[in-house]
Amino acid sequence: MSQSSKYLILILVFICVFSIYNFIIYTSKSEYKTIHLSQKALKGENIWLQNNCNSCHQIYGLGGYLGPDITNVYSREGKGEKYIKTIVNSGIKSMPKFNFSEEEKDQLVQFFKEIDQTGHYPDANATIGKDGWVTIKNKLLENGK
Repeated sequence: MSQSSKYLILILVFICVFSIYNFIIYTSKSEYKTIHLSQKALKGENIWLQNNCNSCHQIYGLGGYLGPDITNVYSREGKGEKYIKTIVNSGIKSMPKFNFSEEEKDQLVQFFKEIDQTGHYPDANATIGKDGWVTIKNKLLENGK
């Protein structure tokens, strides 16, 4: 058997293993519940997408990096419904000023509220010690959940 034949067989084995692995991963049932947003929150999500908010902000770390992650903005200390409504219409720093109606602001708040209820992001606090070691504390364990 030639050297090129051995490489070809090895590549085919890797492709087969990779295909089987992907089939198992993408066809298995998820351990997570399907998240269903209310109609009001879906309208808020549409506003979020139509105004391209994800180009600057993230949800669960996915999105742009110019603005902060808003996964838990609804429950974050010092934030909440009034804060969200004020920020989306007045803008801040490089965030543009929008002219959303009261109904649209309510829909955005509902979207943020329902996202907030899906979990914490990031779910761990990390501290770096003087010796360089990183200590990770899980937020859910700290809160007794």
